[in-house]
Amino acid sequence: MREYACCDEKRNEHLEMAIGATDLHERVCICGGVCGLPASEIMKNIFCVLVILCSCFVFGQKLETSKKELNANSGNNSQTTTSESGKNNTDQPDNPLLGFLFDITFGLMKLGFVGDYRTENHLDNNVTPYPFYNSKSGNFEPQDSVFKTSFRIDLEDHFIYNHSDLYGNHLKAKIRPFQYFYFQTDYRQLYEFRLDHTTDNLSLLHFNFVYDRIRFEKFNFGWTLGASYVGNNVKKAGFNYGLTADYFMTNNFSFSAAAKWSQINSQPVNAFEFQAKRHVKNYFLALGFQRLKIASPTYNFVTLGGGIYF
Repeated sequence: MREYACCDEKRNEHLEMAIGATDLHERVCICGGVCGLPASEIMKNIFCVLVILCSCFVFGQKLETSKKELNANSGNNSQTTTSESGKNNTDQPDNPLLGFLFDITFGLMKLGFVGDYRTENHLDNNVTPYPFYNSKSGNFEPQDSVFKTSFRIDLEDHFIYNHSDLYGNHLKAKIRPFQYFYFQTDYRQLYEFRLDHTTDNLSLLHFNFVYDRIRFEKFNFGWTLGASYVGNNVKKAGFNYGLTADYFMTNNFSFSAAAKWSQINSQPVNAFEFQAKRHVKNYFLALGFQRLKIASPTYNFVTLGGGIYF
């Protein structure tokens, strides 16, 4: 009898371990969103994580501080010495080695930023009408596909929320004339309720040229160049550069991330965003997180919105 009891106890222990492992697997699957869970459950878990993340950065964020610092004098009175150095360089004889090194550097930069269209077949992949139109492709598909798109417009709008006194809106448009590059415009309008019961607002715009260096069917990665502009009573612009990426999973889910860095009046004006999207035909719903740094203040937002493809 004791032997049977011991066997039963061991069997129960193994069952508990198996159940615990199953529970852990389910938790991991919920986080990864790859176990066939309903879309509502996956989006709900992502939303909870984003709210917790955003709630850690509620205090000490003032639009007025950002505007004052962007309007302040930089105090950097740099002297122009480029003309003198240019004159000195013209007197020096040409060096063949320097020309050779320049050609190598330029070639490597071109290969890294643009790519080699003779050997990298993915650079000629076609733009899809919209992600998952055929249940598998993202923004690009092989060039031998039956359906070929030469022009596409992506429009999306997001409500961005930090807390009841700080929120805003983010409107984004992408114009893709063909598969090689596209143009993107971002317009953010931020609102803040101040302690004196008045409202402050700030407009932030980005105008960018975007080049996708990698154009796989499930993943694309590229860089951006353009201009940043802060409106209202700031009305100053600056050069910006950044990175962007999209990853397309199964079950019509995708993740996208983008970052832009710029300086206006010697102050940082940076934007980072991450989104989880659920695609349905030619439109999508999105949950995400945005982090803006405008001068010294940092702003963190949970985002909720959607978009459509034309």
